[in-house]
Formats: sequence, structure tokens, C-alpha cells
Amino acid sequence: MLNLLGRRSAILIALAVVMAVLPLLFPSSYYFRVAALVWVSALAAIGLNILMGKAGQVSLGHAGFFGIGAYAVAIGPAHFGLHALLAVLVGALLSAMLAFLVGRPILRLKGHYLAIATLGLGVLVAMVITTESGWTGGPDGMPVPKLSLFGWRVSGSTTWYWITAGLLLIGTWFALNLDDTPTGRAFRALHDSEIAARTAGVHVERFKLQAFVIAAVYASIAGSALAMMNGFVNPDQAGFLHSVELVTMVVLGGLGSIVGSIVGAAVLVVLPQLLTVFQDYEHFLLGLIIIVSMIFMRDGMVPMLAKLTMRARR
Repeated sequence: MLNLLGRRSAILIALAVVMAVLPLLFPSSYYFRVAALVWVSALAAIGLNILMGKAGQVSLGHAGFFGIGAYAVAIGPAHFGLHALLAVLVGALLSAMLAFLVGRPILRLKGHYLAIATLGLGVLVAMVITTESGWTGGPDGMPVPKLSLFGWRVSGSTTWYWITAGLLLIGTWFALNLDDTPTGRAFRALHDSEIAARTAGVHVERFKLQAFVIAAVYASIAGSALAMMNGFVNPDQAGFLHSVELVTMVVLGGLGSIVGSIVGAAVLVVLPQLLTVFQDYEHFLLGLIIIVSMIFMRDGMVPMLAKLTMRARR
């Protein structure tokens, strides 16, 4: 069946079926909201996985682009009278421009130096958001106007469940199709060895920059979606801890695995909700589960499960 459909089509159909079936199991709107948070986080994680898992570049400041997208839909309508959808595009464009301008010098760095440089970028964005209180509301954040389409005000967890699910499907489709393009093949060559890729004729700097810009746009759109869904935005969404959370989603699910990005996001969003019954031990157990997962599944959850499935078939 998988061979008949093709891997990409099978993944998209399976994801769409999961999205369609889940609402039948939800007893209240709370579950729709949690699922929508998973879809938004997964969208940002897929973009980061293109940069880290496909192109082999590290980023510890990715939440900065998430924050730009989130604040674009707050500042655009409030200060410039932009429609929310236009503000989403402006946020994605600003993130792409910043990634392009900053990425050119910092992507010349490698390893720990690149990680620190991207961390610095994320910290700078968070600082600007926090200090420019006249535009952003400062540490207290600011409200985000409701999205309105042809006179219909978009609101409610159920509605945002379907909107974020649609965004994730589009993001997944793009990422899966990127694999078989010349750009996707160049990313994989970069990941394996920059020297070998350069020798084979790959323009290393250009493709690194492309991966950085693509990842920034993913994060920005995810940030805009979350801000409109919450109706509020604060500097935490651009903060360092959020960047670490996104990296954890990618590594936990599996570097280079698009499905792994979705699984990693689901685990990190849903698990804290399940562990609330343990009250004071919630964070301890969450950390312990992540440590044990990485010890026994070093390649990430999805690649490890794929290996076990292959062994079972032999």
C-alpha cells in the first residue's frame, strides 16, 4: 500500500486522517486547543528540522523568528491598520529578510560558534521586543485583534484546530516535496559533508542561507497563528527557553525526519498536560522521560521506531 501511494502521499494522508479522527475523541474544547498547540509547534519544528536535520546547521535562537511573526499580527493591525492576513505576510517577509541579512555572516561559522551566534540573534530579538514597550507592550505583552475574514470573526478552539491543521498539512507537504528537489539534495549533501558538497559543485553558502530563510518563514507563520489563536502575545514566545523547546522537539522526534518533528512537538506539548496529575513532580518527570528517551533512542523517536519495524520484518 505504501509503495502504491508513495511515501510522501502516505504520510500526508495518514496525517490528514489523524486530524480528521481526533475531534471525534475530544470530550471538550480544551482538547481542541491542546491539539492546535501541537499543530502550531509542529509547524515551527518542521522548519527548524529543515535547517538542522536536512542542512546540518544549528540554531539556538529560532524563537526570535517565531516572536517576529507573533508580534507582526499584533503591531500591524494596532499601529498600522493592516489586515491580520497581510500582517502575517509582513511578519514572514521581515523574518526572511532578517534571516537573509544576518545569515550571510553567521552561517560562515560552524559548530558551537554558529550555535552561540544564533543564540545571540534570538536574545537580541527578545530584548528589542521587551524594551520597545511603546510598540510591543514591553514585558506585559499586548493583545492581538481577532482575525476577520469577509465579516466572519475567527474564534474558538475548534475553528483554530482546523486552521492550524491546514497550515501544518501545507507545511508538511512543502517539506516532504523539498526532499527530492535539487535544493533538498543540496541540503543533504551539506549535512553529510560541506567539503564533499563543495567539491561536488554545491554552492555551500547559498544553500545554507536558503535553509535558514525557509526555517525562519516557518517559525514566523507558526508564531502568527499562535498569537491570533491566543489573542495575546508576550516576549516569552521569542525567548531562549522557547528556542530550546523547539530544538528539543526536533531532536526528540528525530533529526531529518519531518514526521519526527510532528511527533516531537506532540510529545512536548501533550506530556506536560498528562503529568499535571503529579503536581510538584511534573517537571522532574518530564525531564526524566526526555533523558531516558534520548539514552535509548539517540536517533530520535521516529527513526528508532522505523529501525525496529525494519528489523521485525526481516
